[in-house]
Amino acid sequence: MKVVTDARELPSGCAFVPTMGALHAGHASLLSIAQQKNKNVVLSIFINPLQFENAQDLAKYPRTPEADLALAASHGATHVWLPSQAEIYPANHRVLSAGPISYLYEGKSRPGHFDGVVTVVRRFFDLLKPSVAIFGEKDFQQLKLVEEIAGDVEIIRAPIIRESDGLAMSSRNIRLTAEGRAAATVISRALSSSKTEGELRTALSTEPLFTLDYADFIDEESFAPASPQTVHVRAIVAGWINEVRLIDNMQMVQRS
Repeated sequence: MKVVTDARELPSGCAFVPTMGALHAGHASLLSIAQQKNKNVVLSIFINPLQFENAQDLAKYPRTPEADLALAASHGATHVWLPSQAEIYPANHRVLSAGPISYLYEGKSRPGHFDGVVTVVRRFFDLLKPSVAIFGEKDFQQLKLVEEIAGDVEIIRAPIIRESDGLAMSSRNIRLTAEGRAAATVISRALSSSKTEGELRTALSTEPLFTLDYADFIDEESFAPASPQTVHVRAIVAGWINEVRLIDNMQMVQRS
């Protein structure tokens, strides 16, 4: 595995896995998919300041560089890219607009977040020129917005990887206390047991440590509220435990 800081040292046409580090088994699953797509697998580690609307959240974001390199090496990355701020954001860089969907849900609670996401992803693509990029479904709204700005880069959707108790894997989970970690399982339990928004919100309300932001059924394509006629319905949830923001989602087979 080769570790580089300059995109010009990377193979174009590769399979690309962009990350912010603090890697876990969910990221390993993305690398596994990438290996099936291309012999060259590039994983980037870049904590993008533009997608943090809160300076304290940026400061608290977990950083595990040595463990990250070990995981990348053991799960098939041929290259790890550690770009500098100057490489990604030169003096004349322009912040992109993520569009109407970016103002909903996560975007409503985190103003400017998705503008930062699409700006950095588009910059990655322009510098690296990958053939495919792999993104997890856990950040489903992000995935949808990345697909809209991908251009000729094929976006591969990767399923959510969960802990044995159902909690969706996230780099932020390590910031939870033991009590908070146990409480967080309410999210996946509520998603898997609910057939309506009302049931979902009721199930989430049973956990006193969980502060709800939103719990809704949406149309996967438009992000409009789901109706009885919606073909592809997804339940999306966000909230806080121990001041840590947690998100999750699940495709709904049917509505009742």
